[in-house]
Amino acid sequence: MSESVIADFVAKFNSEKTARAEPTTGRVLLSQKRLVLAADESKTTIPLSNVFDVAVGHVPPGLGDFFDSTVTIAFEKGDRRLVAVIESDDAKIEKFSTVLFKALLNGTDTTVKHPAELGGRVTDAEYTPAKLALEPKGVRFNRSSDSFTISLSAVTEFSRDTREIAGSSRATIVVRHMPDGQAMTTVAALPSSRKLSLLGRYLRLEYSDLMGELKDIELTNAEKELLIAVYSAGDMGGVSLANVVDRDASEVTMLVNDLEADDLVTTTDDGPVLTSKGRVVVNRHLDDVND
Repeated sequence: MSESVIADFVAKFNSEKTARAEPTTGRVLLSQKRLVLAADESKTTIPLSNVFDVAVGHVPPGLGDFFDSTVTIAFEKGDRRLVAVIESDDAKIEKFSTVLFKALLNGTDTTVKHPAELGGRVTDAEYTPAKLALEPKGVRFNRSSDSFTISLSAVTEFSRDTREIAGSSRATIVVRHMPDGQAMTTVAALPSSRKLSLLGRYLRLEYSDLMGELKDIELTNAEKELLIAVYSAGDMGGVSLANVVDRDASEVTMLVNDLEADDLVTTTDDGPVLTSKGRVVVNRHLDDVND
């Protein structure tokens, strides 16, 4: 491989669409242009431009008996569609999948309208060119004049849509999010349906991971109320949380400790602040507290 290698590790893999033999152990090498699965007697090279889907933790029918923690890569070869399944330990699979998505998507030319809506109102923002860059639990768009990041902890919904851009219908991804508590919609068009599908897959994967971390957390109304107070604390000019929620200081301390144990807040010199998980919970429970 002449270009720089960005991932190189030993794993089990199988690149035959319907093969039922046990997977081969060999080297997995990834560059910005291709993925190579190299065993003693065979080598499979997959140009990244041929990859149209990536699934983490999913194994196609017929291969499930042999794989555990996996990345499944769907790609085109001539007129055929094939899959490669790579298995390793959880840490390696998580790291490799992140590097793979970055190789597939970072630097992609996009056209974005941000914000397309603000507080439920359509803005007069124009579609502008931007470069895509993936971040942990988020995605950044770098424009010539500025950049902005959509944090998945602030996302309330994302979907695909078709929008009119520069006189032609384009497939887009529409993201509704609440940075700093303000409802906002961002629309992004990518150069191909393949790239759009890969970005959608990355967002769903990261978002489902974030939601999975929260599924077992149950909060009392008092804890929800305190989370909203912590969320709003930046605009309160130093007013104590006990005064905001009208509770005894000792009770507030206990509530903060419970929220910190659930990794929803963290304590700083300026007081408790929300973690990324805490911001997700706030976005989901704003209506509950306001009812």
